Amino acid sequence: MGYLQFGRHSVKQIIRFKDAVNDSVVVNPLLYASQGLRYNRKLQVILTTDIDKLGKAGETVKVAPGYFRNHLMPKLLAVPNIDKFAYLLTEQRKIYQPIEEVKQEDVVIVTESKEDMMKEFEKAALRLDKAKLVLRRLIDVQKAKARESKGDPLELRIPVSKKALVAEVARQLCVNITPDNLHLPSPLSTIGEYEVPLRLPRSIPLPEGKLNWTLKVKIRSK
Repeated sequence: MGYLQFGRHSVKQIIRFKDAVNDSVVVNPLLYASQGLRYNRKLQVILTTDIDKLGKAGETVKVAPGYFRNHLMPKLLAVPNIDKFAYLLTEQRKIYQPIEEVKQEDVVIVTESKEDMMKEFEKAALRLDKAKLVLRRLIDVQKAKARESKGDPLELRIPVSKKALVAEVARQLCVNITPDNLHLPSPLSTIGEYEVPLRLPRSIPLPEGKLNWTLKVKIRSK
């Protein structure tokens, strides 16, 4: 029994001496096994693809033998860190990975001429003049019941303002205008059809037979 204790003590001293002198010294796993310790040996492998929390393709990392044997090696995610595999990976990278050449090209800013801008304005004006906005709004039920005759127009619960018309023009006609482009002294408060005058630049030519630009609006009950 004394010999056994002396043997265990001597093995511990050997392990401590090895760790103190040089951490890189290879220690026989049997020394750890005799003490009931786990020998944490790591393998150096070369990754063939990017792996989260481990490394990128081509990097050399240390992993547990079981992780390499059961996961990395069967899926060809890594190879042992030996000269043969390192050379093969380097050659394959040269063949299959194209060399990215950064070319600095001069950026040419194309500015629209006044003629092009006027053509775009004219197209937008013609689209506004030919189209018809259709809006559906709720009516005021109490005022509708209090009408003197059925021929009287139905009043809306919420009148249609300039901002509402601008939003509908952008949604239905895909043309961006501002409230200043609409000549609307008061909001549209009843159901019916309207022609709202447009305030557009005078440089935009009017079609033949037209005195001014207008926007046709039709309000229906919901």
